[in-house]
Amino acid sequence: MSYVDDLVAAYRKFVALPWQQNLAPPQRVWMAVYPPEYERRLRLHLPAFKEATAEHRHSWGLIDLTTSFERWMADHVYRDAYFEDPELLETALPAFFDHLAVGVRAQLAQHSEPNGVVGLLGAGTLFGLGDAVTVSALLNAVNEAVAGRLLVFFPGEHQGNSYRLLDARDGWNYLAIPIAPDGNGR
Repeated sequence: MSYVDDLVAAYRKFVALPWQQNLAPPQRVWMAVYPPEYERRLRLHLPAFKEATAEHRHSWGLIDLTTSFERWMADHVYRDAYFEDPELLETALPAFFDHLAVGVRAQLAQHSEPNGVVGLLGAGTLFGLGDAVTVSALLNAVNEAVAGRLLVFFPGEHQGNSYRLLDARDGWNYLAIPIAPDGNGR
């Protein structure tokens, strides 16, 4: 079996467990941690995550961030100026982050089932957009809107309570529950 098959199996066991209902918002976030080189294979296995969720009578939803920056930029009134002088973009990134957080919260509102799982795909695409746009900031901005559980597909590593996106950034501490084949986030 591949790493991704093992991750699906670990998730299948995890989603089968009874859910506590009185958790703090950050504790309703699950992180499916995998090495970045498995991103494409993980995307091919998304139906297996949905199936595992449905097996245990939980609803499933998916939010994909993969092209969120590109779509925002394509619609931005100053996009041509940003292409001419990319340094100007740095001042617009907080507006992109606000746009992204509002969009994710709106999509989470469409999946308001307290017994449901919403997958968050494309976290790696936020890498490199600067300190204003990070996975940790996004999770902090949206975790109050999670009705059931938010399953973040996280290309990176986990050690203790620290998560490192794409194995390249300094880690950040977060109360999310890691899911990995070996049980320790890699």
